Amino acid sequence: QLLLVESGGGLVQPGGSLRLSCAASGSTEDFKYKTIGWFRQAPGKEREEISCIDPGDSRPYYHDKVKGRFTISRDSAENTVYLQMNSLRPDDTTVYYCAPACSLVFLTHYSWGQGTKVSVSS
Repeated sequence: QLLLVESGGGLVQPGGSLRLSCAASGSTEDFKYKTIGWFRQAPGKEREEISCIDPGDSRPYYHDKVKGRFTISRDSAENTVYLQMNSLRPDDTTVYYCAPACSLVFLTHYSWGQGTKVSVSS
């Protein structure tokens, strides 16, 4: 079983940057071939797909809300997927999660981790 743990969140001023980490443990063989997605969910709102990296790392997906500001990458040696977040805005404030899929459609029964909280405020 592949276990994913999010970290890297914190408080940052508008325009600032953070790098989130999604560290894998457990069944990490062939981690570089795993699809990993980043999601976020604000209180009272539905979880939304933010970014995703496919097995070939060739066609990363970004939600329009973060396109041009966030960059997803993978370090297979460290079994970690990163989300570099630049030009952060107050509306980026929420809890961020990673999961082994790009779409919520495939995560209906997924046991989500605790996520990592990002707060953007002056």
